[in-house]
Amino acid sequence: MAIRRSVSTPATFEDPTNSISDLSHTRETHAFSVYCTITDTSSVCFQFQLKLEASSRLAASSGIGRAACLKFAEAGMNVWMLDIDGEELLSAQKWVKSKSKLSDQLILAEVADVADTVMMTKIADQVFKAIGAVHILFNNAGIGLGGGALADLTTLQQVVNVNTFGPINGCLAFVPRMKDSNEPGLIINTGSKQGITCPPGNLSYNISKAALKVYTEGLEHELMLERFAGTGKLRAALLIPGWVNTSIHLKAERAKAVASGTIYNTDDAMFHEEKPHSGAWMPVQVVDFMIQELDCKSFYILCPDNEVDRETDCLRMTWAMQDVTENRQPLSRWHPDYKTVFADYLAAAKGKR
Repeated sequence: MAIRRSVSTPATFEDPTNSISDLSHTRETHAFSVYCTITDTSSVCFQFQLKLEASSRLAASSGIGRAACLKFAEAGMNVWMLDIDGEELLSAQKWVKSKSKLSDQLILAEVADVADTVMMTKIADQVFKAIGAVHILFNNAGIGLGGGALADLTTLQQVVNVNTFGPINGCLAFVPRMKDSNEPGLIINTGSKQGITCPPGNLSYNISKAALKVYTEGLEHELMLERFAGTGKLRAALLIPGWVNTSIHLKAERAKAVASGTIYNTDDAMFHEEKPHSGAWMPVQVVDFMIQELDCKSFYILCPDNEVDRETDCLRMTWAMQDVTENRQPLSRWHPDYKTVFADYLAAAKGKR
C-alpha cells in the first residue's frame, strides 16, 4: 500500500530514535523489552515480553490487542497479557501460546484494569523487576459506552477513566522507568478519528479520545526536546484506526443490556471479529499498517479502511479545523446549512489531486 505523506524535518538535526526496525536491531546487544496496554472494548490490558532478548506488554483479549500479541508471539516474543475480562483473556492466552516459536517463550496472563492507577503501578513494578527494561509501551485501552452532552456523569467518567486515564496511567507507571533505563523506546497510544473530527452520536467517546490525542502530542513534544538535547531515547506515536472489525460495539451494547437486566443477542451486532463488515479492516491489517508506519517514524498513524481512504480522512480533518478558522457553526459537516457546501468542498479538493 503506497501512502503519500508530506514530512518536514529540521535540516540541522538528526532525530536518533526510534522505528520498530531500529529497536529490533538492538535485540542482539540489549535486553529489549516492550510494554503495551491494549483494550478494544473494556479496560483490558495485556503485556507481552519479546523473546530474543526482548519483552513487551499489550492489553487485549480481542481486536487490535490480540492481533498484535499473535503477531509478536509469531516473531518469538514473550507475551504478558492483562485484561479485565478473565474468560476472554484465558482464551486469548491459549491462542497466543499456540503461535509461540521458542520452547522457553513466555505467554503469561493476568486480570487487570488499566483505569486503576495503583494496579498499573504494581504491574510496572512486576515488569521491571522481571526484565529490567521496557522498550515499547502500547496503550490501546478503549470502551464504546457513551452518550451526548447530558448523558449521566457515571457513564462519562467510566469512558474517560478507561479511554483517557487508562493510557495515561500506563505512561505514568512506565515512562519514568523507561527513561531511567536509558534504552531506546516507543510509547504508542491508540486514539480515534472521532477524537479529531468529533462526529455527533457519542460525545463521551469523542471527549475521551480527543483528550488522549492532546496528551500524546504533548508527551511526544517533551520527548522530542529530550532527544534533541541528547538526554532522551524515547519516542511517542498516536495510532488512529479507521473502521475496524473489533468487538467494541458488541461489548458496549452487551454492557447496556446487562445494566438494564435484559439479554443481548450477539447476532444483533452490526459487526465484530466473527461477523466482519466488508467496509472495515480486520485487526491484523491495523497492526501491519502500524508497524509499517512506525518503521517510517510517523507520529500520526492514520489508518484507512475499506470505505474511507487517507485523502478523504485528511480532507475531513482539515474541514473540522476550519470550523474554527472560518468561524463556521461547530461540527458544520453535519449542520444542514453546510451539507452541500461540505460535499462541494470534498469534490473540488479531490478533483484537484
